[in-house]
This record gives sequence, C-alpha cells and structure tokens, in this order.
Amino acid sequence: MRSSRRSFLHQLSLTAAALSPAARPLLAHAQPSTVDQTWHTTWSAALAVLAGNVKTTPHFDKPILFEGSTYQGAWQECGPHESLAYAQLARFVAPREDKLTPLDIARNTHRAFFANQREDGQLPASVKLSEAGFAQIQMVVPIAATAWDLSQLLHDEAFLTEAYNACSRWDAWLRRYRNTRGTGLVEAFCIYDTGQDNSPRWNGVPKRCADNDARKSAVAPGMPRLCPDLSATVFGARIALAHMADALGKHAEAARWREDAETLRRLILAKLWCEEDASFYDLDTENKFVRVRSVANLRVLGEHVLDTKIAHDRSLFDQLWTRQLSNPKAYWTTFPFPSIAADDPKFVRPIPRNSWGGATQALTALRTLRWMDHYGKHAEQRYLMQQWTAAIMRHGEFRQQIDPLTGTFTQPDPGGYSPCALVFLKFAEAMRKAPKA
Repeated sequence: MRSSRRSFLHQLSLTAAALSPAARPLLAHAQPSTVDQTWHTTWSAALAVLAGNVKTTPHFDKPILFEGSTYQGAWQECGPHESLAYAQLARFVAPREDKLTPLDIARNTHRAFFANQREDGQLPASVKLSEAGFAQIQMVVPIAATAWDLSQLLHDEAFLTEAYNACSRWDAWLRRYRNTRGTGLVEAFCIYDTGQDNSPRWNGVPKRCADNDARKSAVAPGMPRLCPDLSATVFGARIALAHMADALGKHAEAARWREDAETLRRLILAKLWCEEDASFYDLDTENKFVRVRSVANLRVLGEHVLDTKIAHDRSLFDQLWTRQLSNPKAYWTTFPFPSIAADDPKFVRPIPRNSWGGATQALTALRTLRWMDHYGKHAEQRYLMQQWTAAIMRHGEFRQQIDPLTGTFTQPDPGGYSPCALVFLKFAEAMRKAPKA
C-alpha cells in the first residue's frame, strides 16, 4: 500500500502542474515546489479528516462515517454515498487499530439505516449521536443505489439481501405516504425532505413535517409539492433494486422494478419539466410551477432520468445544459454549481452558513461524479475538479460550502467536513486517471 500511495502522490504532483489557467490564480503566489507540497499536505489532511469522522453512535453497534464539522452523525441524503466514496479510496487508507477497512465502514454506514428501519418500512432520515431521526425523509442520492454499488465491492450476498429487503420496504412506504395526490410522483412535505436548508425554493414552507411525523405534510400554501429531485431519487432506487433483484435471481421482480422506474421517469418529464425556462421545477397543489431554479436539476441528472439515446430526452438535456447548466450567468459560475442559479431573482447574497440559497456546496460537487461523465461532459468535469481542488488547497480546512464567484469558503462553522475531504480525494484520483484535454 505504501508503494501505491507514493506512486499516487507522484501523480498528484503532475496533476497539480496541469491546473487550468482559471484555477492557477488561486495558487499564483506559490512556487512549483510549494504547489507540489500543498497537494501532498492536503491529500494527507483529507484522509485524516475521514479517519477522524469514523465514530460510533448509540443507535448502531459499529463505527460509521459521520458527516463531520457541526454534523454529528450520518444523513440518508448523503452519508451512504460518502461512505461508498470512502470505500472506493480504500487502497490509500492506512490500516486502523481495530482492523476495520473503509469497505467495512461503508457497510456499517448503510446497515445503520437498515437496522433502524421501522416496522412500517420507514428508513431513518439520519442516524446521529442524539437520535435516529424520522421527522422527514431527507433523500438525495438513493441508498439503494449506493448499496448496490457497494455490494459490487463487498461480494457479500448477506449484505445484498439485507439491502434489497430494506430498500424494497422503503419504496413501499414512500408509495403509501408520499403519493397523497395520486399522481405517481414523489411529494415533499417540508424543507428538510430535500435537504435544501435555507433555500428560497422553499420560502414560506416549514422546515419540518407536521408533528415531526414524515407521514404528515407541513401546512403551507401549495403543499404538498411534487418534486423532481425526490422523484428522481426514487427512480434511481428502483433501477438499483432491479439490479439487486437480478443478482439475487428474482428476475420477475427485477422486471417490475424496471417497469415502475420507467413509469416514474416519464412522469417526471411530462409533469415537472418547464419548456419555457428549460428547468425542472416543483409543482404545487394548484399545478403551478415553483419557478426557482435550483440544483434539483442536477439531482435529476444524477439518476440519469434523461436518456440521451432517446431523441426527446437528448433535446431536453441539450436545452438544460445550454440554457442553464453551462450558462456562466446561471450555473456555470467560476466555481460551479451554485445551489440556486446566480441569475435567479431568489439567489441569496451575501451567503450565510449552511445555505442552499446560492452557495456552491461540497455535496453538489461530489455528486457531479454521478452524472457529468455519463452525459459526456468530460472537459467540464475536469474544469470543475480543478477549481474545487485549487480552492481546497488554498483554504485547507475542508468546510461545507464556497462562494460560487470567488471560491471563498464560508467561515462560521469549523472544518473537518467529510464531503469536502472526499471531494478533494475523489477529484484528485479522477484527474490522475483522466486523459489530458
């Protein structure tokens, strides 16, 4: 492993030398040898952050990967995905005294959610030091999808079976409680359901579900809403469940999962796409779009809802990419992608802490690995990775969010944020593998 790590760090030096012209000003004061040392230092510091965020909680009997910084636990929207990313970096991680590997930590992080699943099928939104939380659903990256990917690394049929059963029951719970309008799409009942805290997308909507019960919608005009990102999460989960079912020899069930996923995919495109704005939006109870352009668009792409082998979908992707995502006035800022389009009237500035109102979030950056290359945006992905790694190297404390125009990290919260550490490590690894433009 030491030889592998030395070789990798040498490649990091080469990657640092290849920083894009746009990224270089952040390090313009540094000599080449300083840049090289900064890469080494940042790489080691990122690994140390993750090692320090492997902790135990009273609600599960094995160590899991915590979010870090002010977030003492794992959240369903991101924790399983982060643990998968950590598992994918296993060959660079020094052995622990307890002999647990990053793959073990990833298994534990997923199982913490499965072990706390309620009898009716509800998975916890979070597993924290304080509690296993059930007051919202808080989904983004499907836990079924990360469990499926992890199972390919673990070769553990018991884990695969557990994940399939748990995620099947979770899908049934969502069908029962999050389709109150009978559309087949997935509904949000409160802000925390989507994890977009302090977002103008949700102005006037309570943070929590009514009575802290994820089965009850908060009372507010237009609620509950049909959501493109929550619906995309369930679509991605059903595709993953189809893969799991096939792997377990349940081929008839796999076919049903694929059929249900395709039905949901078509509903997202038919109901939640706004041709005029080239954007996906929430639909309120009056069947009106909530026209705030947010990273809900990216979450739809993260689950590959748009199938570019289909001419209609390819046209939608081209519109979304050209008019919104690659537009420097909207999402393609110096440090992509802001949580609200920079030219949206609701963009929040100055940027407060924990803001999905305009800040570029480390979580969003990490999730780009799930869709940009898939849609052929290789050069743009590399640019984004260069911008983020340069900003992290300059700052060095692994915080939650940056200003999309300046690359300055928001300061009030402490560093030690797992997603930011993973952004640096995963992007550094990806740039080493990627061919030069």
